[in-house]
Amino acid sequence: MPQLPAPDYPAEVRTRLEADAREVIARYPDSRSALLPLLHLVQSEEGHVSRTGVRFCAEVLELTTAEVTAVATFYTMYRRKPSGDYQVGVCTNTLCAVMGGDAIFEALQQHLGVGNNETTDDGKVTLEHIECNAACDFAPVVMVNWEFFDGQTVESAKALVDDLRAGRAVRPTRGAPLCTYKETARILAGFPDERPGAVAASGGAGPASLVGLKLAKGETAPGRIVSPRGESEPSDAPPPPGPGQQPPETHPSSHDAPQSTAASDPSHPAGPAAEEGE
Repeated sequence: MPQLPAPDYPAEVRTRLEADAREVIARYPDSRSALLPLLHLVQSEEGHVSRTGVRFCAEVLELTTAEVTAVATFYTMYRRKPSGDYQVGVCTNTLCAVMGGDAIFEALQQHLGVGNNETTDDGKVTLEHIECNAACDFAPVVMVNWEFFDGQTVESAKALVDDLRAGRAVRPTRGAPLCTYKETARILAGFPDERPGAVAASGGAGPASLVGLKLAKGETAPGRIVSPRGESEPSDAPPPPGPGQQPPETHPSSHDAPQSTAASDPSHPAGPAAEEGE
């Protein structure tokens, strides 16, 4: 049985979305390049990319619905069915998983009574496991509408979703204030972020992220040499400095020490380039 054509938006909604779409399309030399933000735009209207949203994008960009659907189904950031006001994503990639992400995800499924990519009966929370969001030093990480909630535990994650469902104020660990998924989608479509203090709260790297930089700059004590179990300190280790002496310069890791040549090419020692004519 052939599928019926997708319904159109009500006239007032269509007029408003067309005005927004023209603004987005004008940013690109080729209108087809506006498809990704336009999918976010229609998602901001319904909370997911519906058949009506696909039809709208196809018509304003002069594409086929098959072309639009191919893109909408490729990227996981576009929802294909109604979802909650808050997308709660638990990172279950390696580091977050071993630090407790798997336990958090399993506990939230039981606590909310939903499975992966399912929504609570009140329409408030959609639970999903997500891929790495480059916050491994804050593991385990939970994200709500792409805002960070770092260093979570089973109990703190349960309290978080309970607060979201009850309408209580929730503040991300870092970054901008939390907003609904539809509001997030409109921001991702390229429209101004109107949350108070959102730009100032965009945040930066936390202390855990900066340790490597401090090591490189010599602002942090070098790593401690640890001998294998049952062995004493290496016999060639330098003696401790005497009174008034400076400790010898060391490196955080033996791999950081300057090498005279590459281990894979011992016949060609490294050194300063010879001047022309030498």
